Amino acid sequence: MANLYINENKKLGHINPELYGHFAEHLGRCIYGGIYVGENSSIPNTNGIRKDVVAALKGIKIPVLRWPGGCFADEYHWKDGIGAKESRKKMINTHWGGVVEDNSFGTHEFLELCEQLACKAYINGNMGSGTVSEMSEWVEYITFEGVSPMADLRKANGHEKPWKIDYFGVGNENWGCGGNMRPQYYADEYRRYQTYIRNYKSNEKISKICCGANADDYDWTEKVLKTTFDHAPANIHGFMDGLSLHYYTLPNNWENKGQATKFNKDVWYKTLHKALFMETLINRHSLVMDQYDPDKLIGMIVDEWGCWYDVEPGTNPGFLYQQNTMRDALVAGLTLNIFNKHCDRVKMANIAQMINVLQAVILTEGEKMILTPTYHVFDLYQCHQNAELVDSYIDATFIGMDNENQVPNLQESVSMNKDGSINITINNLSADEAYEVQTIFTQKQIKSATAWILTNEMTAHNTFQNTEKVHIEKFDEIETNGKELKFKILPCSVMKIMII
Repeated sequence: MANLYINENKKLGHINPELYGHFAEHLGRCIYGGIYVGENSSIPNTNGIRKDVVAALKGIKIPVLRWPGGCFADEYHWKDGIGAKESRKKMINTHWGGVVEDNSFGTHEFLELCEQLACKAYINGNMGSGTVSEMSEWVEYITFEGVSPMADLRKANGHEKPWKIDYFGVGNENWGCGGNMRPQYYADEYRRYQTYIRNYKSNEKISKICCGANADDYDWTEKVLKTTFDHAPANIHGFMDGLSLHYYTLPNNWENKGQATKFNKDVWYKTLHKALFMETLINRHSLVMDQYDPDKLIGMIVDEWGCWYDVEPGTNPGFLYQQNTMRDALVAGLTLNIFNKHCDRVKMANIAQMINVLQAVILTEGEKMILTPTYHVFDLYQCHQNAELVDSYIDATFIGMDNENQVPNLQESVSMNKDGSINITINNLSADEAYEVQTIFTQKQIKSATAWILTNEMTAHNTFQNTEKVHIEKFDEIETNGKELKFKILPCSVMKIMII
C-alpha cells in the first residue's frame, strides 16, 4: 500500500494556466493542413482555420499559443506574411524539409486563431536574421491604436483595431539555430532589442521572454543573467519577464532517437527516466536564477518540451511527424506534475508541438482528425489551471529494468480550486503492475470523490482507423472514508481524482 499524504491547509503557489501552453511552428503539417486549410477548403473552417481542431483545443482550454517558431522564427520576416495572399512572398523553409513557405498563414491569421481559441498570444521575434527596427515595427503593427506607419498599414490590411500581444520572445535558441551566439553577446543584443518592444497601452503590458538554455547548459543561464543584469534598470521586472528553457526527451540520442510505437519495457523506463530529468533542470537553473532574482519576478518559461523520436516511416524527415502512445501520455503526465510542483518559478510551458509534429496533441490526415493520448492527459489536467498547489507527498518505490534507469512507481501533484474542491493527478509509471494507494488528508472530511483514468498497454495509440483505442474512462473502483481515500491504480496509467 502506497500512502499519498496531502496537507490541504498548506498552499505552495499559484498554478498559472500558461503551464499548459502549446507551441505551433511553421514545421511540417503543423500549420498547413493541421491548423490552417484556407478559406476555400472543403474541410469545414472559419476564415481558413479548421473548425474541428479549434473545437478540440478549446476542449482542453489551451491558455497560450507560441508562434511562429522555433528555428523558423529567426528566419521569419513578418512583413512577408501580411497583405493580399496572392502577393505575399514565398520562401524556402530551410530548417524544416526545404519546402516552399507561401506565407498564407501570417500575423492576421495567427491572431485570428488566438481569438477563436480565446487564448493568449506568444510571439517569437526574429533576432537571428532580423533587425531591431523590424521587431519594433511588428509590435507597433499589432498593438498600436493611433496614427503611425505600421498602424496605418494594419488598417489598410483590413484590421482597424489593434490586437494584444501577451508574451514576446526575443529570439529563439540563439545558442544554436538562432545565430550560434555566445551568451554574453546574446545578452547584450537582448538588452538592445527588448528596449524597442513598446507597451503602447499602459494597461496592456507585453511580457518579454529572454532566450535561456539548451537543457543542462547552466553556464548559458549564468552568463546571460550576469550580462543582462550588469547596469540594468533598477526595476528589472519589465526589462525581463521570463527566461526560457528547452528540453526534449529522447530514448537514445540525437543520431538514433528510437521509434515512436515499437519499443520494449527497457526503453519504456529509459524514456521515463529521461523525462524525469526535467525536475533536475528546473532545480539547477532555479539556483542560478535565484542569485539574480531571489524574489522570483522572472519566470522560467519551458517553451519547448516533449518527446522526440525518429519520424514515421515514409514521411518527410524534415516534418518531424511521429505517433503518440501511452508512453507519451506518461511523459506528459509526469512533466506537468513537475511543472505544477515548481509553479513558484515555472510560469509558462509550451509542449512541442500542437499538431502533427513531435509530441502532438492532435494528428490530422486530410479531413480526418484524431486525439492522441497526450491530448487526453491535457484534458485530465486542465483542472489544475488557476488552482493553488497544495503540499503533497507519496511514498513511492523505485522500479525499472536496470539500476541506471530507475523511476518512481508513482508520481503526483495536488491542487485546490477556489471552491475548496481538490484535484489529484497521479501517474503509475509501471508498465505492468497495479498498486494500492491510500490518500490521507490532514483535516479535510471527504464528501465525495470522482475519478477518471487513461490507461492501456504501453505501445497503445490511436490511429485514423481506430480513433478511440486510447481514451479517458470513468473510474469507479474508489473507496472513501472520512479523511481517507483508497483505490488501485492500474499499470501504465494517468489518473485524475476530484474531491469535494
